Amino acid sequence: MKSVCIYCGSSPGNRPEYAAAARAMGKTLAERGLALVYGGGKVGLMGTVADAVLANGGTAIGIIPEALMQKEVGHRGLTELHVVRNMHERKQMMADRADAFIAMPGGVGTFEELFETFTWLQLGYHAKPVGLLNAEGFYDSMLGFMQHAVDEGFLKQVHNDLLHVAPTPEGILDKLANAPRLLVDKWQEKREQT
Repeated sequence: MKSVCIYCGSSPGNRPEYAAAARAMGKTLAERGLALVYGGGKVGLMGTVADAVLANGGTAIGIIPEALMQKEVGHRGLTELHVVRNMHERKQMMADRADAFIAMPGGVGTFEELFETFTWLQLGYHAKPVGLLNAEGFYDSMLGFMQHAVDEGFLKQVHNDLLHVAPTPEGILDKLANAPRLLVDKWQEKREQT
């Protein structure tokens, strides 16, 4: 694992603990020599995690659509900043450049990115690990709902188990680094046999 895509809010949220988690994530990525791949913004948790990576000597790669650059939310101090035509190109380039994915607290855009990447994993379009940094229990309700979907027969437990969860940057990075790839491979083999 050489790079990690972080999905997170363009807002800082209402609790200072979320910004603290973003700073800790950026610092931990840099200390472990892992490049940050993210949406390229200078605002909210996005900017906080990128600034922490850079402040600790790490590599920060941003990918942002032209429309958001025109609104002046792009972070111009990054190691690399790629300006693309639209959100689809942004998400594809982020996925291509990353070896793993982590969602931190955020809003509907963060949720959409997380679930798209998670769906691609479930369908076998990639075998890169996906995780949640569940800072301050932000994702507790969502995790409960996902288990409800399992209980109601709309999500298989084997797929739900592909989503790794930890409350700290060190914990989630350790889980992703040690994520068994066989779970995805076995599911793909089973799918091909049917």
